[in-house]
Amino acid sequence: MDFFHCISLLEAQDMIVKELTGSVVALEQVPLVDALGRVAAEDVVSAENLPPFSRSTVDGFAVRSADTFGASEAAPSLFTVVGEVLMGKSTGIELAPGQAAAIPTGGMLPVGADAVVMLEYAEQPDPHSLLIAKMIAPRENVIVSGEDIAFGSILLHRGQIITPAHIGVLAASGVTHVPVRQPVKVAIISTGDELVDIDMPVKAGQIRDVNSYALGALFTKWGCRVSPMGIVRDSYEKFYCALLEAVKTCQMVVISGGSSVGARDFTVKAIDGLGAPGVLFHGIAIKPGKPTIFGMVDRTPIFGLPGHPVAAMTVSEQLVKPAVRLLSGQKEIFARRSVPARLTRNVASSPGRDDFVGVRLNRQADGGYQAAPIFGKSGLIRLMAESDGIMHIPSDKSGVYEGETVEILLLNDADEGGRPE
Repeated sequence: MDFFHCISLLEAQDMIVKELTGSVVALEQVPLVDALGRVAAEDVVSAENLPPFSRSTVDGFAVRSADTFGASEAAPSLFTVVGEVLMGKSTGIELAPGQAAAIPTGGMLPVGADAVVMLEYAEQPDPHSLLIAKMIAPRENVIVSGEDIAFGSILLHRGQIITPAHIGVLAASGVTHVPVRQPVKVAIISTGDELVDIDMPVKAGQIRDVNSYALGALFTKWGCRVSPMGIVRDSYEKFYCALLEAVKTCQMVVISGGSSVGARDFTVKAIDGLGAPGVLFHGIAIKPGKPTIFGMVDRTPIFGLPGHPVAAMTVSEQLVKPAVRLLSGQKEIFARRSVPARLTRNVASSPGRDDFVGVRLNRQADGGYQAAPIFGKSGLIRLMAESDGIMHIPSDKSGVYEGETVEILLLNDADEGGRPE
């Protein structure tokens, strides 16, 4: 194939989806307490009604709503109080016409009752009599059995990421274990004679291996199990052996460095040498990240990312993240949290190329955001830490302008971030 013939970002994403659709990691059963953040492997269906019995939502008196017809402050309806519902116990009370029973919030509705009157609309002349000065509608102040969750309804859909709210629903339904997808095991290979590990002294011409740690943290955040393969020197034999081991032991391989066109870059040759289909594209019309590689060896995806940390992180967000979501069985492949923000200055771009620019978000007094672009070369590590989000300039635009409202893709999934004005 014609390497470094750039394809568009959309074409690259479509190719990854095509190759990985239907490839998902195995499922496992985990205790509910360990299910947070995992991906549901199957629909989880309710085996019971919730609540399991009709209950009151207020403190008051359980009644037959029909018996309150015409009741008002001027002409209250008279009831006989025949008992009291106790919390946590089944009621043995059955109401006949004209009868009522005292009931606490959450108490089980007696047989025959279909509504509860609040205390402020009721008056007891004596312990056995009750005056109700308001008409009560059927099911007023009552949650009927199955109204919250009905027997057979889906509590958790396959492909959903399990949230604290899901944990609560599952706990309420008595679910103790959840079928989830196993974490995607991702190998990270860093390449280059210039790299040293972070605990080693740096000599002239050397740099520390940033990407093994930054990418490892990113993939861990996405729920992956990261397998660092260490630093591989610029030797084809050593690189081929490391890549072969990674393909055998992991479900995805990410190579940092070795994606540019150069005499000592062996990525394309090694991927093709491991088996079909091999390299599928080499070069994307994006900035940063142009020399990105994607290939498949059997059913294992392999990404060759630029060595520059900002470029590697940017490509990971756009291509590796969707691949992880596909393998883990998620439904929302390209969904990203974003916020609108007003741009603080012009940003030029080249038509025909998707540009990604880091921005600093500043929250304004009106609750909106300003986006201040952070400029620098893709090798500048500080850009990663200073960016709250990424502005995407599509390939059909020549730039964006000061004061324009743009969508900012949030890098921090925990909250909307932003710095105070």
